[in-house]
Formats: sequence, structure tokens, C-alpha cells
Amino acid sequence: MEGSWFHRKRFSFYLLLGFLLQGGGVTFTINCSGFGQHGADPTALNSVFNRKPFRPVTNISVPTRVNISFTMSAILDVVWDNPFISWNPEECEGITKMSMAAKNLWLPDIFIIELMDVDKTPKGLTAYVSNEGRIRYKKPMKVDSICNLDIFYFPFDQQNCTLTFSSFLYTVDSMLLDMEKEVWEITDASRNILQTHGEWELLGLSKATAKLSRGGNLYDQIVFYVAIRRRPSLYVINLLVPSGFLVAIDALSFYLPVKSGNRVPFKITLLLGYNVFLLMMSDLLPTSGTPLIGVYFALCLSLMVGSLLETIFITHLLHVANTQPPPLPRWLHSLLLHCNSPGRCCPTAPQKENKGLGLTPTHLPGVKEPEVSAGQMPGPAEAELTGGSEWTRAQREHEAQKQHSVELWVQFSHAMDAMLFRLYLLFMASSIITVICLWNT
Repeated sequence: MEGSWFHRKRFSFYLLLGFLLQGGGVTFTINCSGFGQHGADPTALNSVFNRKPFRPVTNISVPTRVNISFTMSAILDVVWDNPFISWNPEECEGITKMSMAAKNLWLPDIFIIELMDVDKTPKGLTAYVSNEGRIRYKKPMKVDSICNLDIFYFPFDQQNCTLTFSSFLYTVDSMLLDMEKEVWEITDASRNILQTHGEWELLGLSKATAKLSRGGNLYDQIVFYVAIRRRPSLYVINLLVPSGFLVAIDALSFYLPVKSGNRVPFKITLLLGYNVFLLMMSDLLPTSGTPLIGVYFALCLSLMVGSLLETIFITHLLHVANTQPPPLPRWLHSLLLHCNSPGRCCPTAPQKENKGLGLTPTHLPGVKEPEVSAGQMPGPAEAELTGGSEWTRAQREHEAQKQHSVELWVQFSHAMDAMLFRLYLLFMASSIITVICLWNT
């Protein structure tokens, strides 16, 4: 029993060694005389299938050259030669190419270094084999790769990513990587596909060859540099345009009269609507980093909050003017006179013809002082009447002074409203122009 076990093990070793030695001999030709009647004869390829675990070379010191090609539609095309597969097309009904299950062939272990997720390639794929032994294996892949994204200019951003193809097992002594197609051919094919699919536009491709040193061994690599640009139309229509409309409506709300009491509720409603808009559109924004569009939204929100605070301030001034207005400070009075002068940039509410800013209450129209004739003294009855008239005159002067103060505060409120509105427009225009200039760089 022990001897027979030894002979079985030795026979297996000889069989394995026989396969290896046979690979070192001359290339054989597959006999496919029966292909025309019964299709491909699997027994004719059994000798090839049995060599699947080993690298297909006739000289073990010669590296296998694997040609790589791909398109941005996530299809990896790998081509290599198997010297153990060949047949004469004239003897095989003119067959020059056939497909066979990839599991029966030796496959190079090409992988993408930047791959982050598990390879989700479908199982049971087939490969095309030519009569000269050239094998073409198309491998559809969905690659979630590492790419350092610069999202500051989102959605008008351009990204530069790398795809590094390498072998995990075979060193440069066993396998060398090369290109099946030129880079411009891959670029044109990928650009035609991406023109109708996805949100990215391919700008260009370039390649570089490198050697990776790992554990004292060198591995061949091909590095592709991919330059892509985002198509911004989706984000412009869904984010920038609605936000611009809301800010424009907020600016137009300054034309609502403050005395009507409708401006503050309108601005509060608009501010709440803008917050709801930002919450609904948050899924379209990048989850990491601070893009410029986030700064733009923050500026729009700040403008709305600032306009609301301005309206509250003007409403407070009008409330003060209509209740117990204090005397207007001299510097505010001078500023108001300056703004009301012709050609100034802060027009206020239209003035009535009979009410000017520089008039004192005693010089207001309708307030007349009693005339006293020279050399004529009032009697007791006349003195009593004169005292009553003086009290009436004092009361009228007080009312006129109060009315004049109210008008000054109202005019000051309108002047402040106009000035702050112009500052609002100036800040809004400068902010938007700055953001647009940054996007264009």
C-alpha cells in the first residue's frame, strides 16, 4: 500500500513535470479536422485547458507581454498571446476566431491600484481566441477609485484622476504591460461614449510607464492620467437660477412701502422659503469640502438676512417718529440737508412746498405772531385776551415743532432706507461678480 501510494504521488509529479517540459518544446498545432461536422471538439483543446494554471510560454525566461486598452465606459480590454493555441484555418472550415469560457484559460492578474471597492465583474465571461493564439478578454468593470477631487469650483470644476494598471503576482521578469491602442484612440472612443452618458466630459488622456518596487521585486505599471470636466447645466438650472430669482425678489421687495407693514412679513416668508430650498437641494451639493457655491449660497442668505434687519431698523425709526420723536441731532440734521440737496445720491421722500428743513417752528406757514401797534398798551381785558392768545400761540408752536420733528424723522427714515438699499445692491452686485470671476478662473 505504501509503495503504491508512493508510485501515485510520483506519477503525479511526473505528469506535472511532463506538462512543464512539453511547454518548453516546440509549439504544437491543434487538430481541428472534425470542427466542420460537430463544431469545436473539446478534446482538441484539453491539452491547452490543462495548462491553465501556468503562464503560457514556451520559454520560461521570456516574459508574457500583455496589451491593455480600456474605455471610460468601464470596459477593460486585455490582449495577450498563448503560444500553445494555434490552428490552420484552411483545415478548420475557415475558422479564424472562436470564443471559449475564460475559466478554461490562463488570465493575467491585472488590477487597478486605485480600486476602492470589491471587483464586481460578472462571472462566466468568455474570451475570444484567434487561430494565431491571440486571446482578447473584455472585462466590464465598475471602478470606484480614489481620486483627489478639488471641489472648490463646483459645479464648474475640472478634475485630474489617475488609473494605474499593474500586476499583483507577476514581476517584470514574467510579465510586461504595453498598449494595444494609441492613447488618442482610447481618448476618442471614450469621449464619444461620455458625450451621451453621465455628467462628466472627458478632456484628455495621457499615459506614463513606471516600475513599482515592492518587497525587493519590480512590477510593471501603466499609469493613465484622466482629465475630466463636470457638465454644470444640471446644477445651474436647479441651484444657481432659483437662488438668483429669490435674491432678485428680495431686492424688489424694497419697493414695498414700509408704512404698509407688508415688507417685513414678505421678507420673513422669503427667507423661510430660501432655507427650505437649501434643505431640498442639499443632496446635489458635495458632502466634503467647502465649494464656492456654498459661499454663494451663504452670501445670498446673508443678503436676505441683512435686508430683513434693514427693514426692521427702518420700521423702528418710523415708529419712533410717529410716537415720541426726540430732537434730531444736529449732525443728522446736517446730513439730511446734505442728502436733500439737488444732485445727491440719497433721495428722500418728496417734500411739501410749505415745509422746509431749515425752518424753525415760529417761521412755519400758518403760525403768525400777533401784531402790536407801537405806543399802544393793552388794557386788563386786552391783557387777559393777550395772555390767552400767548398760550394758544405757545401751544401752536409746540404742536408745530412736534410736527416738524416728526417730518424730520420720517425724512431721515426714507433717506436711510434709500441709502441702505443702494448699499444692498452694491454689495450684492460685487459679491456675485466676484463669485463669477472665481468660477471663470
